Amino acid sequence: MAHIIVVGNEKGGAGKSTVSMHVATALARMGKTVCALDLDLRQKTFGRYSENRRAFVEDSGTDLPSPHYRELPEVPQSALGAGENLYDRRLSEAVAALQPDSDFIVIDCPGSHTRLSQVAHSLADTLITPLNDSFVDFDLLAHVDAEGRKILSPSVYSEMVWNARQLRAQAGLQPIDWIVVRNRVGAQAMINKEKMGAALDNLAKRIGFRVAPGFSERVIFRELFPRGLTLLDLKDVGVKQLNISNIAARQELRDLITALNLPGIDPSF
Repeated sequence: MAHIIVVGNEKGGAGKSTVSMHVATALARMGKTVCALDLDLRQKTFGRYSENRRAFVEDSGTDLPSPHYRELPEVPQSALGAGENLYDRRLSEAVAALQPDSDFIVIDCPGSHTRLSQVAHSLADTLITPLNDSFVDFDLLAHVDAEGRKILSPSVYSEMVWNARQLRAQAGLQPIDWIVVRNRVGAQAMINKEKMGAALDNLAKRIGFRVAPGFSERVIFRELFPRGLTLLDLKDVGVKQLNISNIAARQELRDLITALNLPGIDPSF
C-alpha cells in the first residue's frame, strides 16, 4: 500500500504547497512513484504548481521527474449511500484508485477547516505541518501565556489531529507520524526565535509530534512556482552556477527529507 503523506495546517501562508511540491518531487527524483492530490478545491495552489510543471516540461522538452497530479473524481449524488458524505466518497475513491500503483501519495490540505481536510488527516501515515516561526501560527497548535513560555491548552488544529489519531487507532492502523516544520526561521538569534523553539519542544512532548527544520524566506521560491520548478531542478534547466542562497535552500530540503524518515528512502539523495 502507498505511504500517505498529508501536508496540513489550518492557517494559510505557512508554505504547505511549497513543501508539498518539493517533497513530492524529491521522492519522484529518487525513482518513487508519487501521486498528488490538492484538497483546496477553490485555490488549488498545489494543483496550479503541478500544471505549471507539466507545461514547462512540454514547452522545454526537459525530462523532469514529477509527481502525478490527480483531481478528485466527481461523484453524483445518486451514487451516495444513505447518510454518506460526498467529500468522504470523493477522497476515498481517489486514494483507493491511486494506492495500488503508488509508492507515495502526497495530499495538500487547504488553510482552513474543511471536511476533506479532516478525512485526509485520518488517512495520514505521515503528517507534515508547516509553521511560520511566529506565535500567530503557533496559536493554532496551542494557547500560550503572554510571555510565550507557558502552554495553557491545546488549540483547534491539535484537537483535529488528536481526533484523526483516535479514528486511526479505532481502525487498527499505525499511529500518525506527525512532524511540525519550522518555516521562515530568522537567521539571527532573536528572543522570539528562542521562545518559539522552547514552546515547540515543550508542546511536542505533551501532544506527540517531532520538530523538523523547514525553509527560510527566499525569493527563489516565488520565482520557481510559475515554471513549476523546485530547488532540485535548477541544474537540469541550465543553471550552471548556484548562488549561496540556492545552495543553502537545497540543503534545507535535504535536511527536511532526512527528518521525515520516510520508509524506503535513502536520506543521502
